[in-house]
Amino acid sequence: MQCDQSRLSELVQKEKDVALRLEQKQEIVAEVNGAATSALSAVLADYRGLTVAEMTELRVKARETGVYLRVVRNTLVKRAVEGTDFECLNDALVGPTLLAFSTEDPGAAARLLKDYAKDFEELEIKALSIGGALLPADQIDRVAKLPTLDQARSQLMSVMQAPIIKLAQTLNEVPGKMVRVVAAVKDQKEAEA
Repeated sequence: MQCDQSRLSELVQKEKDVALRLEQKQEIVAEVNGAATSALSAVLADYRGLTVAEMTELRVKARETGVYLRVVRNTLVKRAVEGTDFECLNDALVGPTLLAFSTEDPGAAARLLKDYAKDFEELEIKALSIGGALLPADQIDRVAKLPTLDQARSQLMSVMQAPIIKLAQTLNEVPGKMVRVVAAVKDQKEAEA
């Protein structure tokens, strides 16, 4: 009985060490809320089965691509996304959750987790949200294919330049045709002579 009592007190002490204080919870909620407020899209994933090294690698890639990545308790996420476009994710907050927000490019978090899920089958995409709409996990390809900011600018510029280029080509064709007609007439006259 003595052994069980000491084991129980050890477990209680560990639980106290692991438990978050109210101030810590408020800080986490404020941090996640700040990220959610400025984010363009969000992805939720189940990370069970990933090793510490794999999670560290994922976090490094997330920092490189401008993705806010965090493992947070579901109750804290629900409070943090309250009043944001990502409140629709509440129903998908079940089990261990990895939260990824795209802050610069709407498809960045989806691309990161989609690519990572190819290499590590343990990572399972739960849900996506973009523009306040909840999307099922099978829509990750659609969101991942969204162009980056630089790609979108380049596409916009090519669309804006297309009419100008066509006009320049058309105006350039008129003198070109005239030169070809004069050359053909000259060749015909020389052949007749």
